[in-house]
Amino acid sequence: MAEITLKASTGRETGSGPSKRLRVDGKVPGVVYGLGVDPVAVTVEWRPFRETLITDAGLNVLIDLDIDGDVSLCMVKELQRHPIRGNVLHVDFLRVSRDAAITVEVPIVLAGEAREVEMANGTIDQLLHALTMSAKPADIPNEIVVDISGLRVGDHVSVGDLNLPAGATTDIDVDDMVVTTGHGASEAEPAEGEAEAGADAGGEPAEGDAEG
Repeated sequence: MAEITLKASTGRETGSGPSKRLRVDGKVPGVVYGLGVDPVAVTVEWRPFRETLITDAGLNVLIDLDIDGDVSLCMVKELQRHPIRGNVLHVDFLRVSRDAAITVEVPIVLAGEAREVEMANGTIDQLLHALTMSAKPADIPNEIVVDISGLRVGDHVSVGDLNLPAGATTDIDVDDMVVTTGHGASEAEPAEGEAEAGADAGGEPAEGDAEG
């Protein structure tokens, strides 16, 4: 996984007032912690920080965080966003070790076309969209790709079928479903409203008919 260098500075004032002034100036307040080191309040420029968030790795991007000349390997642990505008209010950076596994969520992406399922008017449902897994930072994939092109109606893909990087593990049950396939609604099967209408038509006669 590629790494991105990002500069951060220390010495900022803490509190809502100073943090708001930083954001007005195009900066984002944050904190760096992890690996047994005391938390450090930092500030990053919004524009270069935004570039780290739009890579293929998403929030799992590896960041060489240059804190006043002292570089630490970090990942984004948490983003706080404005509930309406969505702009970033605060960021937590987590120091990580290249030699120690960390737990992250990796998106699951479907690839290919299940033509046999489509020809049978079947359905494909993705039940799991991200996998919580543990791996060394450099081994974390941007995404987990599931090829569905060979699926037929009745087939499924479970967690145990996923292709994980060497050394990666997950606590998710291997039997948990990722993708399932099934039969589509039969054309001969009446819709719910139609079935009810049919039942009414074959039920008791109207009051006037009964009297006649």
